[in-house]
Amino acid sequence: MFLSCGDSLFDVFADLDDDVSRIGLSARIGGSALNAALGLARLGHRSAFFCKISGDLYGRRLRAFMGRENIDQRFLIPTDRNTTLAMVSLSQAGVPEYSFYTENTADRSISPDEVPTSLPDEIKGIHIGGSYTTVSEPTAGSLLKLVAREKDRRFISYDPNIRASVVPDLDIWRAKVAELGPMAALMKASDEDLSQLYPGRSIDAVLQDWVEAGASLAVVTRGEKGAVALGRSGIGASLPGVAVHVVDTVGAGDTFFAMMLAKLAEDGALSRAALESLNENDLKALIGAATRAAAVTCSRRGADLPRRADLGLAPLAG
Repeated sequence: MFLSCGDSLFDVFADLDDDVSRIGLSARIGGSALNAALGLARLGHRSAFFCKISGDLYGRRLRAFMGRENIDQRFLIPTDRNTTLAMVSLSQAGVPEYSFYTENTADRSISPDEVPTSLPDEIKGIHIGGSYTTVSEPTAGSLLKLVAREKDRRFISYDPNIRASVVPDLDIWRAKVAELGPMAALMKASDEDLSQLYPGRSIDAVLQDWVEAGASLAVVTRGEKGAVALGRSGIGASLPGVAVHVVDTVGAGDTFFAMMLAKLAEDGALSRAALESLNENDLKALIGAATRAAAVTCSRRGADLPRRADLGLAPLAG
């Protein structure tokens, strides 16, 4: 089982027309961490979610959705705080721009004493979905506490998923990446994340820094240009993107990460030692599978992540 930790929200898409007196809104469940949990569940892997969930309309929908998608809810913390909302506007290329309504919301309010004192043995991996919850207190400190305690017991994965519109001070994000990154066996970021964090630095240089700091495998996604990976062993790989009609890219990065985790689990490679033993062909197979899965999400509106059948994959045994 994977435990995904971090943000859960509704992406609210604006449908604009010539009448400036109105805005049509369409809300879809999202959040980097919840998307990753969803992706894993749809790929046939047992998946749980750790977050604080509101009792408001959106929170009730979140719980119902997790129930429908077989995402384990035992680690959810109930609260009266409102659910985070992300207002999404799309460029002509389908690239989202977010404006967040996050003040005092549920997923930003996990206190350190609400972190589970222990986790069941069935949880083999912990995924930190990044985004604003890793840099917004008290949730940021709570997730750090969990990772620091569990990093030597379970497989840790981390996606920084920079949202400067929520926390504009990029030095805070850089410090968090420097803090969490070395504790993660696997970390992934987008080239957009890197351009914000380390302007002017090459992807290769950043990947090298991350594996030298402690990550066993670091990956950067490049949209239609594909992805690049570097292992701590020094072995790297890159692949081009997959041509697809893009509706929007919401949830594509989360799909990529979920597919990587699923494939590693299915290949028996969910450990630091296994990651560091991957050869170039192994890495190409890993990021290739993740790229193809992300392309499916890009062909749909919102974070509608693929199931195994969508990818031509056979059901998991058992």
